[in-house]
Amino acid sequence: MNTKLTLTIEEEVIKLAKEYAKEKGQSLSELVESYFKFVVVDRPKISEKQLSPKIRKLRGILKVDDNFDYKQILTEELSKKYGV
Repeated sequence: MNTKLTLTIEEEVIKLAKEYAKEKGQSLSELVESYFKFVVVDRPKISEKQLSPKIRKLRGILKVDDNFDYKQILTEELSKKYGV
């Protein structure tokens, strides 16, 4: 089942994306859907060994309480930023 999605993207980016999609023989919707599938569905699992040494050093550097709810903090900060 297809569902309509509204995106807000810079005008120049849309223009370039449309040109790219046309070159590839796809619609812009197909291009976006393919990208989302790549990012979300076909995302490869990265093992510890595949991470760069710098990233491995950063893992676990932040310590938070067990009851830390990042979604709540994110919601609060976005509400402050956008006045919702």
